[in-house]
Amino acid sequence: MVLLSNVIAFFIRNHLLTVVEGRASSQSHSINNNPPAISYSTGTGGWEHALVKANAFIARLNLTEKVSMVTGDNGPCIGNIAPIERLGFSGICMSDGPTAFNRADLVSIFPAGLTAAASWDRDLIYQRALALGSEFRAKGSHVGLGPVGGPLGRHPLGGRNWEGFSADPYLTGVAMASSVRGFHDAGVQSCSKHFIGNEQETQRSNTVFADGTNIEAVSSNIDDRTLHELYLWPFADAVKAGTTSIMCSYNRVNQTYACENSELLNGILKKELGFQGYVVSDWFATHSGVKSANAGLDMTMPGTIDVESLSAGTGLSYFGANLTTAVNIGSVPMTRLDDMVRRIMMPYYFLGQDKNFPTTDPSAMHVLAAQYGASLGVPEIPARDVRKDHAKIIRKLGAAGTVLKNLNSTLPLKSPKNIGVFGNDAPDPTDGLTIISDGSFESETYGYDIGTLDVGGGSGTGRHSSLISPLSAIKSKAQEIGARVQYITSNSRLASNDFRSIFPTPDVCIVFLKTFASEGRDRTSFENDWNSTAVVNNVARKCPNTIVVTHSGGVNTMPWAKNPNVKAILAAHYPGQESGNSIVDILWGDVNPSGKLPYTISEHESDYDIPVTNLSSVTAVDEWQADFTEGLMIDYRHFDSKNITPLYEFGYGLSYTTFSLSSFSVSKLVKNPPAIPDASKAILPGGNPDLYSPLLTASTKVSNTGSLAGSTVVQLYISLPQDSVPAGTPLRVLRGFEKVALKPGESKDVKFTLTRRDVSYWDVIAQTWRIPRGEIKVSVGFSSRDLKGEGSVTVLSK
Repeated sequence: MVLLSNVIAFFIRNHLLTVVEGRASSQSHSINNNPPAISYSTGTGGWEHALVKANAFIARLNLTEKVSMVTGDNGPCIGNIAPIERLGFSGICMSDGPTAFNRADLVSIFPAGLTAAASWDRDLIYQRALALGSEFRAKGSHVGLGPVGGPLGRHPLGGRNWEGFSADPYLTGVAMASSVRGFHDAGVQSCSKHFIGNEQETQRSNTVFADGTNIEAVSSNIDDRTLHELYLWPFADAVKAGTTSIMCSYNRVNQTYACENSELLNGILKKELGFQGYVVSDWFATHSGVKSANAGLDMTMPGTIDVESLSAGTGLSYFGANLTTAVNIGSVPMTRLDDMVRRIMMPYYFLGQDKNFPTTDPSAMHVLAAQYGASLGVPEIPARDVRKDHAKIIRKLGAAGTVLKNLNSTLPLKSPKNIGVFGNDAPDPTDGLTIISDGSFESETYGYDIGTLDVGGGSGTGRHSSLISPLSAIKSKAQEIGARVQYITSNSRLASNDFRSIFPTPDVCIVFLKTFASEGRDRTSFENDWNSTAVVNNVARKCPNTIVVTHSGGVNTMPWAKNPNVKAILAAHYPGQESGNSIVDILWGDVNPSGKLPYTISEHESDYDIPVTNLSSVTAVDEWQADFTEGLMIDYRHFDSKNITPLYEFGYGLSYTTFSLSSFSVSKLVKNPPAIPDASKAILPGGNPDLYSPLLTASTKVSNTGSLAGSTVVQLYISLPQDSVPAGTPLRVLRGFEKVALKPGESKDVKFTLTRRDVSYWDVIAQTWRIPRGEIKVSVGFSSRDLKGEGSVTVLSK
């Protein structure tokens, strides 16, 4: 029988370490023997009872057991904390990822975070997390490794952008908070990741050459204001929502690895934001023992230093026995070790995971072995089916796609009798439901050729038990309405303009394009994959009524968007396992689309000017430097600052009905608030509670002026007075949104509440949030550039 550790090591070598090549870092580690005198783990925010139970548990542990509680171990999950049988503690199981319970059978594949963000629907995002969390619990996993707040989306070609939500911190923050609550209500711990500045996959971790030369990971060099207003914002929302753990990232931040960065972990996360849970390393993202522990790392995963140690079973770890020694000699105080365990156990007790928690699915290692070509040498064990009725929420959220173009009301489709389906993204995958990379350049960069794409790659993906392709769903619809379906799914044939198998010309031609994105590599092209532009242009030349549907992990340019024969465009992102059904629901109008772009689509590649740092020849240890010199100006903020007209702006999306806004007003709730928050208030999860004090209210009326029932997203933006804020302040930023469902002719009042944080900027001198003096403009509309109402208010007079 193959040892479990060997199977896990095989998985890590063949998957994780294709994207994490780091070993022990050669970076100079100045040992800090002075962790904060105050632990900041007080149980505040509703964890007070859990704190009492955690302290009682700690009191019964010996030193070896305490160390085992913070050091990953062998087990059936991707991350394991070993049981302590004498205390009745059964251990902790951690599992990927943010889109599915990965590497398991009979699980659901949910819409990606990017897709969820495109819905702009708090409740749907919550329901997604609740259903996903219930599958984690039913499989016996205590911790779901999600949601994702980093990468935020600095780079439009970032390989993991699809796992997160939006390049806007406010929208991502709302999605993070909704997801955290969903996970917790399912009884599963959330792990908000990746903290912080993990904005590219290229050289995200250190690499070691064959001759032993070590090259350090890319350093994300972020100024204090940009960190607070952009990249930290969604994590603050996750902390405020009670996230139970934070995963520190592979990269360096301002020259120091994130998992040993005391300023980030102790200073900002635990002290400033009042985070009560534990910080866990990304897998093999720990680069030191004493330094990391004292800097605020509470748990190292998977435990060993590198894959060789895991495979050999040596147990060599930066924590483990080394941490025991460090405590014995006083390099790490016992109080700090106790704090580490306390932070791990408070969430465990808070969510009641000590009572009647399901065992791990006994099929786990069998599935993992099968996926990576190993054998356990014993009969297979069937998987535990945890899917329930989750296909319903997956289909509903997947249908919240974004319609970008709809000339002459081409959509919804009326009654086509001859339907053409084109593109390699339309059919079932020819290589099966679970795609295993063949190691080729095309496979690694563009994914598989023939087959629909409903989820990205890497640890955030999932193993399909079911997948409804667009072609199969369209065939089913055609049978229902008495139509015929013709198709060509070879992009190479389409790019060569070979339509000999098509006759007569279809009434409507639907082209399905895809863009693969994955952990471990950044995208190399803005256009969709597999010669997409030639495919669309050739189909449109053949068929004057062409519709394009894209399944993509992020931003694409669309050189064919203004082709007059391309009548409609639908950005479906990664919709999960019900992909085809969701698309058919939109195309035939069973669902009125209401999605909005969570990013900006540029007309030209050059309109985005933040390339992934990618050095062709590296010899210096610290050569990989990513300077975030653009500051706050990413995505629509960049387009606004440069006065660039996008192809489709942030927040844009069409419906099959029409809406209007009227009666906009804005008013103050507090007459003369101080410029900065009350520093005397005790810190709660999320930071100073005064940051979340309501200061302004805005209202508008939204009406459905069309003939169909539908939903729209009313968006609120603020513009701080440019003459009283520091240079580099965006022209406008999102600070509110509400999704509203309306029947034809119906109107509803929409109200927004703006907090102190919403109308403040980060003062780097005073090290606090400050309200600027002067007139603040408040606008409402249907996108960042379709603003229908505007008002102004002076919170602080000059």
